[in-house]
Amino acid sequence: MSEESKAPERVTFSRGYGVCIMGIDGTWRRDCLLNAISDNDAILTVEGSIQGLNLKEFFLLLSSTGLAYRRCELVRVNGTEIDVQFLKGKNKKKRPGGASNQDSTVSA
Repeated sequence: MSEESKAPERVTFSRGYGVCIMGIDGTWRRDCLLNAISDNDAILTVEGSIQGLNLKEFFLLLSSTGLAYRRCELVRVNGTEIDVQFLKGKNKKKRPGGASNQDSTVSA
């Protein structure tokens, strides 16, 4: 396999896509432009100052209603541009085979 096929595919927006970042506790929010995104990370341009904000962990809101979001942490700051990495949620333990309770009672 070549090195290029192992790298995550990143989608780049020429004009940016309007999104917001918001603190985990909801006490702050900033408008941003989403410049590029992949399965694991994103590049954002923040409108306004990020000084004094807790960027250890925050939400990237992809819709105005807040129904599409990703939990993030800051990776790098370069002026108004920030690189963020998406945090994975704790996986629920699933039973081997993935059968639901209903499926297992039917086959018994």
